[in-house]
Amino acid sequence: MDNFQALILGIVEGLTEYLPVSSTGHLLLTQRLLGIESSTAADAFAICIQAGAILAVLGLYRARVAQMFRGFFLGQDPIGRHLALAIMAAFVPAAILGLLLEAPIKKYLFGGDAWGLWPVVAAWMAGGLAILIVSHLRRRQGATPRTGFDIEQLTIRMAIIIGVAQCIAMWPGVSRSLVTIVGGVLVGLSLPAAVEFSFLLGVLTLSAATAYDALKHGPEMVATFGVTPLLIGFVAAWLSAVIAVKWMVRYLQTHGLEIFGWYRVLLAIAVTAWLLWPW
Repeated sequence: MDNFQALILGIVEGLTEYLPVSSTGHLLLTQRLLGIESSTAADAFAICIQAGAILAVLGLYRARVAQMFRGFFLGQDPIGRHLALAIMAAFVPAAILGLLLEAPIKKYLFGGDAWGLWPVVAAWMAGGLAILIVSHLRRRQGATPRTGFDIEQLTIRMAIIIGVAQCIAMWPGVSRSLVTIVGGVLVGLSLPAAVEFSFLLGVLTLSAATAYDALKHGPEMVATFGVTPLLIGFVAAWLSAVIAVKWMVRYLQTHGLEIFGWYRVLLAIAVTAWLLWPW
């Protein structure tokens, strides 16, 4: 992997990590377009540069993170403590299932010779249709982006349901942001509240995944690609994630998720045509 490839992967990671379009699917597609062969080191690189996107959200939501820190560790903010506990509760299902299913998921779904990108394409289409259906039903009910509970009203039971939904994102192409945002809306949160909880939950979930892969495959990744591409990918992911998250939060204050649904459907059709084209 050269520095230019690392830059492109970092930009793709940052732009797609918190949007409901699947960063994993986009990275697998980008790796294939750039001619980067699937390997343990390449998979670890794609996961570790998530740290840049994590840093972006920590910076943008630093006031909320500080509130949770004061509540959980210092006992000074009941709302912050409750939100921290809700995020931990939502994290547990994916943590358990991820450890149990890590090997078969990587073997059968992540770009192997047997299936290639087809699991991702199927997930893009299914997720896009799900967004459009949910958006249509909410529109028929007269719901607006602000309809629903604020994040401070989130219960532990609601958080666990969102956490169970997050497990669906282990299938590449589904999008962790998609299932947690839609899950949040379905349990009664307003769209902005569901987005904020999805982002905060992502900090914990992605941090755990990044640390796990860095410890397990970090030496192999560095030996294969070197330190410089990793730093370039990290910085590119951080900067592009700041842009993407700021835009998404502002956009969803007054709009629904339909734009992401149409994007996923059209992307699935385009990639299907590319895969079937007789090169």
